[in-house]
Amino acid sequence: MHLLTVCSHPFVDRYPTAVMNAFHEPFQAAGCSIDTLDLHQEGFDPRFTREDHAHFWGGPVPDEIAAMHRRVEKAGRLAFVFPVYWWGMPAMMKGWIERVFTGGWAYQYGEGVDDRGKEPPTSLLRNVPTTLIGIGGSAKRTYDKYGYADAMKTQIDVGVFAFCGVTDVESHLIYDVEGDHNATIRADGLRQARDIGRAFLSPERVSRNAKEEHLRRRAL
Repeated sequence: MHLLTVCSHPFVDRYPTAVMNAFHEPFQAAGCSIDTLDLHQEGFDPRFTREDHAHFWGGPVPDEIAAMHRRVEKAGRLAFVFPVYWWGMPAMMKGWIERVFTGGWAYQYGEGVDDRGKEPPTSLLRNVPTTLIGIGGSAKRTYDKYGYADAMKTQIDVGVFAFCGVTDVESHLIYDVEGDHNATIRADGLRQARDIGRAFLSPERVSRNAKEEHLRRRAL
């Protein structure tokens, strides 16, 4: 099993990294290979460049993006670990998706660029099991009150991953981790991350379809 974990935090000695490391523990114990794509440490530029725009309209894939494609293609499992900023992914991770999930690789309209806006999209990515672990400073009751968790699933699980063919995606949130007074909650969050990793790796794990689950919830 080969796991690619994409993470986004400017420091490697803070709680989000501890969460990622705890999530990795079951994979390491099982002898799996892990590719940790730390967007800050690798100096990834999240800005959509002129080269990206040219590729969007049929030009060549920028070399940096082609290298990212190969790392994703190698993975048998995908994970995204990130602090929740304004009820979503950090800009660095959002920019990674905007640049890496390209037309002709992640999705395609009709036969190609000329059919954009004319023909329906086709998903191109393999349905690689994917897990998202968001680390939030707010309490669960706040997410529940305003529907923030559901909004994140709509935007990310369905609008990004399922759109591109990755329907076997699951989302998790670790809540209320800010401040020394929440040290116990942070410890529980590390246990939660280990449990997520263990279940995600398990051969008994049941595949999910985030798009179908989303449509069923909306039909209720």
